[in-house]
Amino acid sequence: MRWNIRRPASSCCRRNDLLAARFVRKCASLLHGGDVSAAFLQWTVCAAGQRIGRFAVGLLAAIVLLAIIAAPSQAFAHAALVTTEPADGAVLAQSPAQLSLTFSEPVSPLVLTLVRPDGTAIPLTSFRLNGQTIEIDNPQTLGSGTHVLSWRVISADGHPVGGSVLFSIGAPSAAPAVSEAVDRGLRSAIWIGKVFLYVGLFLGVGGAFAIAWLAKGGRSGQRFVIAAILCGLVAAPLSLGFQGLDALGAPLVRLAQPGVWRAGLGTSFGWTVLVALVALGLGLLSLVGPRGGAKLSALAGLAGVGAALAASGHASAAEPQWLTRPMVFLHGAGIAFWAGALRPLGLAMRWKPVEAAPFLRRFSQAILLVVAMLAATGIVLAIIQVQAPAALLETAYGRLLLVKLALLFFLFTLAATNRWKLTGPAEAGETEVQRRLVRSIAIEMLIVLAIFGVAAGWRFTPPPRALAIAAAQPALVHIHTPKAMADLSITPGHVGPVAASIVIMTGDFGPLDAEQVTLVLSKPDSGIEPIKRAATKPGDGIWRVDGLVVPVPGRWTARLDILISDFEMVKIEAPIDIRP
Repeated sequence: MRWNIRRPASSCCRRNDLLAARFVRKCASLLHGGDVSAAFLQWTVCAAGQRIGRFAVGLLAAIVLLAIIAAPSQAFAHAALVTTEPADGAVLAQSPAQLSLTFSEPVSPLVLTLVRPDGTAIPLTSFRLNGQTIEIDNPQTLGSGTHVLSWRVISADGHPVGGSVLFSIGAPSAAPAVSEAVDRGLRSAIWIGKVFLYVGLFLGVGGAFAIAWLAKGGRSGQRFVIAAILCGLVAAPLSLGFQGLDALGAPLVRLAQPGVWRAGLGTSFGWTVLVALVALGLGLLSLVGPRGGAKLSALAGLAGVGAALAASGHASAAEPQWLTRPMVFLHGAGIAFWAGALRPLGLAMRWKPVEAAPFLRRFSQAILLVVAMLAATGIVLAIIQVQAPAALLETAYGRLLLVKLALLFFLFTLAATNRWKLTGPAEAGETEVQRRLVRSIAIEMLIVLAIFGVAAGWRFTPPPRALAIAAAQPALVHIHTPKAMADLSITPGHVGPVAASIVIMTGDFGPLDAEQVTLVLSKPDSGIEPIKRAATKPGDGIWRVDGLVVPVPGRWTARLDILISDFEMVKIEAPIDIRP
């Protein structure tokens, strides 16, 4: 078939090509000079183009909506603090020798600080990890007054969690101030860094794969792909530094400090950045290296994109990981295949239709399988993360997912139209259809960028799965007296129907064969009369109380009446915190 399609190159198009070439050279120099913000700005101007400006308004609106949804007024927790020793608000007769924090999942401590009543901060550097509990040595005898145990840890999904516990020695005093304000500037930097990292991985490495495997010798879009990869190479280390700042709760001005980068590398996101840098390097090598190894480098880079996403994050941290990590890997690689091919294909269709015909044919043949894989893996991951349909509206994570689903609906609809209505005539050489396909691909690119923005917003929102795990954690208390002691667990540890389990022992940890155990919960400050329930002993040595309802949250007093014999009863009690 003879192609005879000629379109004059406008000055606008020539100007875009010049801008792209200048940008590649500028990015190379900026990587040495450090002017990252200028590189980001130039890439944004160059990538947006001048013929799709009317769609930028829609993209901007989507990103503004994202900012509103993804910027809650308080920081969300990814691992929940279950119990503390001393308990929050406890008043102790003497200084404790040890402090402890128990979480809903294993964590890694970042910063542990004890703030005395006069505001003096004492770093707590001696601690041990015992399962989900951090056991902290108290370095000195504490005086009277209210102290604050401030903690900051990394949860299993790689995100930092922080908080404070107050306890008093002798009598309470005015609590020293501990700031936990949300750093909006840092959160914006984290979001922007993640978006540009996605650009580098999906549009850059994915574009390199498309050029090597689908274009097969064609070089349309190569300068754009190199620019995207260079942006990713800048964004990846910056994102690691932002992660370190967030982990330590430090401001942006401390970005250059070595401890910040060590903290970032110590999180699971550190692996994501390291693998992403390798993937970006492989993608760039496939474009500028020897032609003989381009396909192998591009394929390895595409695999690296999936591996980078699977190394950290909400989805990869979910159980069962034998399922979730491969799903994330396939999902990430599929996104890179689809999104990466769009810009090179659009430019080939615009300027080199003869070259674009086999490119379009290969892409259209493979995209059906890729879309099916993306849909299957996305559904599986969404079910694991959301769990209940109500969470789509009740949580920030769910609302972001709804925004993403709406964008995906438009994307899939547009892609289906391209595949079933425009691809055939475009391959046959119909000039007007080719122009329509180029415009449609440009719109797809904008929708993809908006989806990147939504996905980056998940960095600040724990999935409903994690919230459900935290909500299901029991409230625990250990009661110790010379005559008897007990471990009391109320599950779940929040208001509503609960069940209690009680393990009783003698004061020296020996077995205690009681005839009867009664649980008494009281909260006089709320005007609630004591709730008494007799415990049963099914046969496993643990006393249980079922059918119990805790009506209000807060600090309750839990008392155990232990009938040892007809003539001896021991009563022991301690405060226990019930969550809302």
